[in-house]
Amino acid sequence: MNKDLKIKVKSKFNFYPVTKENWKDFENLFGEKGACAGCWCMLWRLRRKEYDRLRGAGNKRKMKSLVYAGIVPGILAYDNENPVGWCSIAPREDFPVLENSRVMKRIDDKPVWSVVCFFINKARNNPLAFFSRRR
Repeated sequence: MNKDLKIKVKSKFNFYPVTKENWKDFENLFGEKGACAGCWCMLWRLRRKEYDRLRGAGNKRKMKSLVYAGIVPGILAYDNENPVGWCSIAPREDFPVLENSRVMKRIDDKPVWSVVCFFINKARNNPLAFFSRRR
C-alpha cells in the first residue's frame, strides 16, 4: 500500500466525530426511538442480555456515558449545520459482540477498525436519504 497516496473527495457534507459538544446533534438525528427500536447503536457494544435489558433509554444512557467519557463511538455527517447521517466506527475491540462472534472471527491478530452501523435520516429534505432508498 502506498502510504504517500492522498485522496481528496469533494463533498457537500462535513463529517465530525461524536463528542459531548455535539451530543445533542447525535440525539436529534437518532430521534425519540434511538434510530432503530431503541438501539442507540449499542447492539455491537453490549452483550445481548445487557443490550435487551437496556433497550431504549438505557442504551441511550450507555452511549452518552461513552461519549462523555471522551470515547468517540463514530462520526456524524452534516449537511450544512444539520446532522443527516451516522457511521459507527471504532477499533474492533470496542465491539464485544463482534469480538466474540464465531461467524465473523478474526483472521489474524493485526489491529483493525470496524464499521458496524450506518444510519441515515430518511427525511425528504435529507440529501443522504437517496442512498437509503431501495431500488
